[in-house]
Amino acid sequence: MALHKDTAGTTSLILEVPSYWEEAKAELMKRDRIMKKLIPQFGDLHLVGHGDPFTTLARSVVGQQVTAKAADAAWNKLLIVCPKITPAQVIKAGAEQLSACGLSKRKTEYILDLADHFKAKRVHANQWDQMEDEAVIAELVQIRGIGRWTAEMFLIFNLLRPNVLPLDDPGLIQGISQNYFSGEPVSRSDAREVSANWEPWRTVATWYLWRSLDPVPVE
Repeated sequence: MALHKDTAGTTSLILEVPSYWEEAKAELMKRDRIMKKLIPQFGDLHLVGHGDPFTTLARSVVGQQVTAKAADAAWNKLLIVCPKITPAQVIKAGAEQLSACGLSKRKTEYILDLADHFKAKRVHANQWDQMEDEAVIAELVQIRGIGRWTAEMFLIFNLLRPNVLPLDDPGLIQGISQNYFSGEPVSRSDAREVSANWEPWRTVATWYLWRSLDPVPVE
């Protein structure tokens, strides 16, 4: 995976196609009649990963429960205070400067806790690429402000794990409802049943269901 740091010191997106993507597309189209119709609609589009683990998680916290516009505004202010978004920079900035970026008191506490976990090595970020999905989730949810959904998004967008099924994600549930149940309400049990046919490529199927609702991927 190629990473590139720009002049602001932020790590750019990983643009390469995930190694499993083409195989997963072929398998899903072979097994699943909905995927057979859905996948070809999006041509060469594919999952795009995010580079640095700490930056990815900090951005997730900033974006919680606010509009994309508000999240971007706060993030851009944060980049002025902490141009490289490292744990050390965040800790040095402190609560007052972080709050001045437009972060709530709670989000400020969350980002400082995240930085502390990384700096004190209470999470094993350098080992995550070799750890099982559930082991990574178990570490991440110990950090304040990071629940299972955020951890699963991290598995998808940072570690590019192929078989994540984020059942707490409204987009996944809505995508299954619209594509498999003619818009009828869908339970977690229904979602699991549909997704059994996608193993071991549940991330890929989820991504295409997101695209069915919003054709342009969010960076």
